[in-house]
Amino acid sequence: MMSDKNCLFITTTVLCLLLLATGCGRSAKQTETCNEKVVKTVDTGEETKVKPEKVVETKVEPEKTIETKVEPDKVVETKVEPDEQKSAVTLALKFEPNDVSTYKVVREAQKSVLWEGPAPTKPSAFKGGLTSNRSEITFTQQIKSVDEQGNAIAQITIRKLRYLTKVRDNVSMDFDSSREQDKSDPMNGLIGRGYSIKITPAGNVATVMETADAQAAVKGSSAAAKAARSLLGGEVVKQRHSIPALPAKDKSRVSKGDNWSALRTFDFGMLGAKSYERVYKLDAVEDSDKGKVAVAQMSGVPSSEDAAELHKEQSSGFLSKLFDNTEEYTGRLKLDLSAGKVEMYREELKSEWLAVDPESAQKPNEQPAALRMTAVRLYKIERID
Repeated sequence: MMSDKNCLFITTTVLCLLLLATGCGRSAKQTETCNEKVVKTVDTGEETKVKPEKVVETKVEPEKTIETKVEPDKVVETKVEPDEQKSAVTLALKFEPNDVSTYKVVREAQKSVLWEGPAPTKPSAFKGGLTSNRSEITFTQQIKSVDEQGNAIAQITIRKLRYLTKVRDNVSMDFDSSREQDKSDPMNGLIGRGYSIKITPAGNVATVMETADAQAAVKGSSAAAKAARSLLGGEVVKQRHSIPALPAKDKSRVSKGDNWSALRTFDFGMLGAKSYERVYKLDAVEDSDKGKVAVAQMSGVPSSEDAAELHKEQSSGFLSKLFDNTEEYTGRLKLDLSAGKVEMYREELKSEWLAVDPESAQKPNEQPAALRMTAVRLYKIERID
C-alpha cells in the first residue's frame, strides 16, 4: 500500500501539471610646533658662542615647517576627487517637444517543470517541459508636449515586433515582422501603428491613450490576433514603458552610494504571489561619448512586513509549503544624465522550487525522486538611437 507521504508527493506532481496549462503568470501592482624648542635653546650662561650655532640649527626647523605646510595643500587637493564623486546628480527623465528616440523592449515570462530521479519513479501521467512567452518590440517615441511639471505626452509607434510562445517545449506561435512570410500574419497589423502615453520624469506611465486604431488593425478571433491585442492592454503598455529603477521625484537627487527602493509583486499561480523590495544603489557616474552616464545596480529581496501590508494580494500558494525555494532578483540601470534618457535598464527574477520524495530520499545509493520547478521574469529596455 502506498504511504501517505507518497500520496502527497504524487498529488503534488499531478497538481503541478496544471501549472503548465495556466500560462506564465502575471505581474501585479508595488546609504606641534618647534617654537617651544627654540625658546628652550635660548639659555643664559657662559656658553654664549654656542647660541648662534643653535640658532642656525633652529632655522632649519622653520624650513621644515614650511615644507610640512605643503602637505596640507596636497591633502586639500586629494580631497577634491572624492567630493566630485559624491556630488549629487538628478536621476530623472527629460523631455523636449518633438524629440524622437527609438527603444527596444523585451519582456519574457517562463516556467518549467522537470522530474528528477530514476525513471521507474516517474508517474506515467507526468508531462514536464518549458512554457514561455517572449515579446520584443522596437518603437519610436515622439514627444508631443511637456507640461509645467515635466510630464510628457508621447506618441508611440511600433516599428518591429517579435513574438514567441512555447507550451511544454513546443512552439505554438512564432512571429517576426522582419520575415517576409510573416507579412500576412494578423500581428503584422501592429507595425506602423501605436498609441499615446503620459509619462512622468520619474518614469511612471500615468495614462495610456489612443489605442483604438491599433486595436482595429488586429481584429479577428485567431490566436495571433488575440495575442496582438493583448500587447495593447493598459497595464501591459504601462509596464512596457515605465522605468521602475528611477527614484520618486522628491528623491531624485542622489550621490554615489545612495540607495532607494520600490516594490513589486509577482504571481506564481498555485505557488502563490510574492512581493519583493527592489533596492537600487548608485554605483558610479561614468563618462561616455554622450556625456555623463549614471550607473545603478538593483538587488531584489522579499519585502518586509510593512511592505507586505501594502500588498494584501500577496499570498502563499498551498503547493509552496511542499517546496524548498531559492531565488535571485537583480537589475542594472544606465541613465544618460545630459539627455535625460535611459540607455539601458534590465531586471531579471529567477526562482526555483524543489520537492523531494521523502521516502526515496531515505534509500541509500539511489537518486531520490524529486520535482523541480523554475520561473523566470525578464524586462529589458535599451535605447537604439
